[in-house]
Amino acid sequence: MQGKRLLERVSAVADLASRSMPGLPVLELTGENRVLIENHQGVTGYSDVMICVKVQYGCLEINGCQLSLAYMSDEKLIITGMIHEIKLLHRG
Repeated sequence: MQGKRLLERVSAVADLASRSMPGLPVLELTGENRVLIENHQGVTGYSDVMICVKVQYGCLEINGCQLSLAYMSDEKLIITGMIHEIKLLHRG
């Protein structure tokens, strides 16, 4: 019984951790060809090998090849192409 209760508590904590805080960026990487970024603050750099996206506490730099902005709204953007790396650059 105690093992089951512990598992239930761990599951509850994990569920809370997976929920995002309002305004914080959320990234969803699908394979190596698509990244969804929620709660962004705009694109600050753009080429077919690097896209830089401003977020609340810095910048996300997506590097790869044949990158493109497939979709962009005030809240979400989708980048497609061959994604090689994603860097978080803190400001200050």
